[in-house]
Amino acid sequence: MTTVRREAFGRLPPEEGGGEVEKFILQSDSVRVEILSFGCIITTLETKDRNGQFADIVLGFDTLEGYTGKHPFFGAVVGRVANRIANGKFSLDGKEYQLFLNNGPNSLHGGAKGFDKVLWRPQVLPNGVRFFRLSPDGEEGYPGDLKVWVTYALTGVVLAINYQAQTSKTTPISLTNHSYFNLAGQGSRDIYDHEISIEADSYLPVDDTKIPTGEVAAVQGTGFDLRQPVELGKHLQKFHLDGFDHNFCMRQRQDRHLVARVFHPPTGRTMEVQTTQPGIQFYTGNNLDGSLKGKGAATYPKHSAFCLETQNWPDAVNKPHFPNVLLRPGSEYNHTTWLKFDTA
Repeated sequence: MTTVRREAFGRLPPEEGGGEVEKFILQSDSVRVEILSFGCIITTLETKDRNGQFADIVLGFDTLEGYTGKHPFFGAVVGRVANRIANGKFSLDGKEYQLFLNNGPNSLHGGAKGFDKVLWRPQVLPNGVRFFRLSPDGEEGYPGDLKVWVTYALTGVVLAINYQAQTSKTTPISLTNHSYFNLAGQGSRDIYDHEISIEADSYLPVDDTKIPTGEVAAVQGTGFDLRQPVELGKHLQKFHLDGFDHNFCMRQRQDRHLVARVFHPPTGRTMEVQTTQPGIQFYTGNNLDGSLKGKGAATYPKHSAFCLETQNWPDAVNKPHFPNVLLRPGSEYNHTTWLKFDTA
């Protein structure tokens, strides 16, 4: 049985457009999650350890000011296009589009003011909440009026996130949630004792600006072979890796399938990721530097969290051999990701 409550969380300043921000609390016997109408942000996600003790396992802030300030997309829905687009450029039907460059020479996670920095319209459901917004034609340089629905539903130990969209003009779209997890509890020093596996036979090598080179490389015999669980800290040392910030390629299939599993032996917490998406970006918080004051005055140093962002492949709009990222009028974008939190 899931209960859903809503309460005020704060008010956006006039320069951010004003408006009341609400928080929605979804609670089952095993999981408690708090989500804002600003950016569809997951601010809190509490799950049980093997002794039945709850802890908050996502990074974030105690106040709205934290989320309206500069931060690395903690808990937010990012779009229109998650991840990077090379030089912020793409061509559609003979027309070139230029996006805002907010990540070196590239456009990242929707641009200067993406879906993470806007107010969404909420609708309470029996076991969750659905958010809606209209992204107008030309917003952040993208074509078409885009109607977007993001639905969070909690059932027992599973949090499902569904993304739907319809457009008036052909546009690229790839939506994901950018939560930063630490199964030891947010504010814990690092994630080196986490064991991770990713069900991918291939990954995308990137250039020095994190744009895929176009090669789809086999993981076999490399540090990117995570098909069997590895202890993260030891694995990074063994392969002399500074961390991960790479897309892992799933077999091209539209049905729900397991893509990743994380286990934290000290607490027994497990997290499984299932999705309908063709890729997952595994990021180990390489750019966290301890400068942000998080919840309960916690600081978040490098490698203190991981992200598993289910999405289309980065820069797919410029790489025809990558999975199709274009949504056309009359079609619907519809993807779901399921996060299962349990103990072992």
